[in-house]
Amino acid sequence: MINEILNTNFNEVLDVSIRAITSLILLFFITKLIGKKQVSELSLFDYVISISIGNFAAEISMNLDYQIANGLVAVLIFGLVAAIVAYLTMKSIFLRRFFLGSPTIIIENGKFVYKNLKRLKMDINDFLETARIAGYFDIGKIKYAIMEANGKVSFLLNEEENPVTIKDAKLTYKKEGLQANVIIDGKIMHKNLEVIKKDENWLLKQLKVIGKERLDDILLATVDNVTGKLSIYEKNKQIDIKNSLE
Repeated sequence: MINEILNTNFNEVLDVSIRAITSLILLFFITKLIGKKQVSELSLFDYVISISIGNFAAEISMNLDYQIANGLVAVLIFGLVAAIVAYLTMKSIFLRRFFLGSPTIIIENGKFVYKNLKRLKMDINDFLETARIAGYFDIGKIKYAIMEANGKVSFLLNEEENPVTIKDAKLTYKKEGLQANVIIDGKIMHKNLEVIKKDENWLLKQLKVIGKERLDDILLATVDNVTGKLSIYEKNKQIDIKNSLE
């Protein structure tokens, strides 16, 4: 082990480092080009493109016999293809269905569409697991189940199973807006204050009124942009909870 370290070719280490940094920078720009998507939101096409780009990036970084220019060109081509396809699928329903797929009905009016289950290569146990994870343990309560293009299953309950809403109960309610983060980890977010037409002086006065003037003790502070309500979440460093979930 020690001999291997002593005999390390530092020129190769430098080469790998440069390749890795170059790959990361390129991947960052390709990701910005393609757009933000969570892994769970990737279509089959997006997934294949992502795997391919990741493989090219790994080859650029670790395979010293692999010409870096070739790898960069391959990554750029795949990235550009993904960006072009993303643009075209926004403009054409046909191309969207071709590249990204379309939703598939699994349950219709409470009845399984068996041919669609077979087409999706999904057995009943897979479906039951998906339903349980979504919180539906009684299949009889489901009116529609639809496999979306990204592989997620959406559920629509029978009318009598839907929870009662404020509108249904004819109750009065108060309007609420988005929460603006005005303090994060003890630091005042001045730009966010500007968005809600407030300033630091206003915030400090509000903190003084409720006796929370020490910024270092505040983990998060939010302001409702409709009601103007200030909510404080302290760091509570003194709390020590033993994990019982492991």
